[in-house]
Amino acid sequence: MRTQLHDRQDRRSALSPFAPRRVRAFAERKPTLVSTATLIFLSSIFLSSPARAQKPDPEKSAATMIAPARKSIDKGLAWLASRQSDDGSFGRGAYGGNVGVCALAGMAFMAGGSTPGRGPYGQQVTRTVDYLLANCQQSGYVIEPNPTRHGPMYGHGFATLFLAECYGMSPRPELREKLSKAVKLIVNTQNLEGEKRGGWRYEPQRGDADVSVTACQVMALRAAANAGISVPKETIDRSIDYVKRCRNADGGFAYMASGGESAFPRSAAALVALYSAGQYQGSEITKGLDYLMQSVPSPDLVRRSDSYYEYGHYYAVQAMWQAGGEQWQKWYPAVRDELIARQRQDGSWESSAISNEYAAAMCLIVLQMPENQLPIFQR
Repeated sequence: MRTQLHDRQDRRSALSPFAPRRVRAFAERKPTLVSTATLIFLSSIFLSSPARAQKPDPEKSAATMIAPARKSIDKGLAWLASRQSDDGSFGRGAYGGNVGVCALAGMAFMAGGSTPGRGPYGQQVTRTVDYLLANCQQSGYVIEPNPTRHGPMYGHGFATLFLAECYGMSPRPELREKLSKAVKLIVNTQNLEGEKRGGWRYEPQRGDADVSVTACQVMALRAAANAGISVPKETIDRSIDYVKRCRNADGGFAYMASGGESAFPRSAAALVALYSAGQYQGSEITKGLDYLMQSVPSPDLVRRSDSYYEYGHYYAVQAMWQAGGEQWQKWYPAVRDELIARQRQDGSWESSAISNEYAAAMCLIVLQMPENQLPIFQR
């Protein structure tokens, strides 16, 4: 299901480094003979045409595929809404008020079609925007008061992504200013030297990098560019190079460019980073998808750990949605059925790593992927 927001963001991003490959290829082939107005018109035609015509279009089968999850989604969204505090935050304990968890919860509501002030969870989305804007520092850094956990750039990346998705749907006058500052902080903290060149790490400073935090920042930049916020092309080019340097011979990705073993969660994140950066083809994509397909959810699948279970599937379902075809047709029903089976009676999911609010948000985003409501997930 496409929305007016999708169409508006398509037009804004037609000439950006993130533009879908058909639009960008046309623009680059005839730059002097085609006007901007014509490109905008053509982009709307290309983007509404069936994507990857040689493969089954996942959007056409969305209603059928998501139907068995409707009850689970409804219960999950109701539970998640009940966990929001008056100030708009989510969570209890060590991750209470974490801006990343709050942003993911807001995205879970938006994945079902709610927007700020509109839809069954419109008020929850509005309060999430309120909370995140209230925690934007003058520097652009989005971080909760008195943070107690490591890796605050994860939170900043997820928060920037969520605010970018809300931009254009919310009348808040300060949203563009704070979103622009948040994007600028990401751009200005990208590593520029050595094997870490092009990546990001836990803190908003240059000096280290890993593929996981990098994927989070690239998605945020993609969403911002879709919304019309300026993102330097060289920032994206460096991030693509960094992610590709993390690839291993088995098709998976190492945690850092310095090397290491492949693993399902970070490999899924790396693929989504490449897709978000406008990389839709190449050996990194095809071999990366083959690597992920070794982890199709099933009762017989042996996992080394559940610590990054939700995180891995959050990224993997995005990669398979972009891939389409048989990979999507096999992946989504498998993860859908597994998440339904893992859901608790009250509508929540139990997290062994972060918090139950985080787990519910991630699982709900996964289950609602066929809805195609969020522009960041458009194919």
